[in-house]
Amino acid sequence: MAKDQPAQPSSGAISIIAPGTKVNGDVETDGTLRVEGTVEGMIRAAKAVVVGKDGVVIGDIMTQDAVIGGRVTGTVVAESRLELQATCIIDGEIRARRVKLDEGGKVNGQVAMGDTPTPRPVAVEARA
Repeated sequence: MAKDQPAQPSSGAISIIAPGTKVNGDVETDGTLRVEGTVEGMIRAAKAVVVGKDGVVIGDIMTQDAVIGGRVTGTVVAESRLELQATCIIDGEIRARRVKLDEGGKVNGQVAMGDTPTPRPVAVEARA
């Protein structure tokens, strides 16, 4: 007879958003998220985010490591490593410690590499 045990969070878990699936809203996981469909919202993954070549993300991505093969419109923050495959199209800002961009990959936006702090909004002075 099995005892009822509370579910243990699994940081090794892989969540998949399959082709043809559309998620409207934020997605958060302690493990890895693979996007083959569409996500409209922010993604936070403790381990990694993989966007397949047909995957689409409209929103920001925050993770440890990321591999982007599809289209992302938003900010991508990878605390460790970001791999941009030849099929990727990024429209937005990229911040990562290390970046690998394959020939053919497209990035339209600002890129910050290394140990760069998160940019702060610039105060605009009112002029009389």
